Amino acid sequence: MKIAFTTSNGETIDQHFGQCHSFHIWEVGADQAAFLEAVSVGEHGGDEEDRIAARAQLLSDCAIVYTMQIGGPAAAKLVAQKIHPMKTNAEVSLQETVERLQQVLRGNPPPWLKKALNKNIRSSFLDE
Repeated sequence: MKIAFTTSNGETIDQHFGQCHSFHIWEVGADQAAFLEAVSVGEHGGDEEDRIAARAQLLSDCAIVYTMQIGGPAAAKLVAQKIHPMKTNAEVSLQETVERLQQVLRGNPPPWLKKALNKNIRSSFLDE
């Protein structure tokens, strides 16, 4: 599944969702994980609602967004697009976060994570 991270350096999750300049997109599975691309955030509209909507649209094919902080309206916008926001509340290692997620995927993932996994499966069927 595709996961977005708010990071300034590619190594730590250290940015606020609404203030980051780019998202690092990874493909993460139970046994493999790889960096795919960095997606830059441009200026979109004059108000916060437009900026949040543009960021959510940039991440539309992601199942999860890991961020240090995210406001309620932004989290709600992501959830409405079936993107699960994960707030770390502190700077954490991106690689360690990926590894912990993989451990959960190899075990018995919680229901929200199973839904996130299914988001990518459904999208690939729609693309065919």
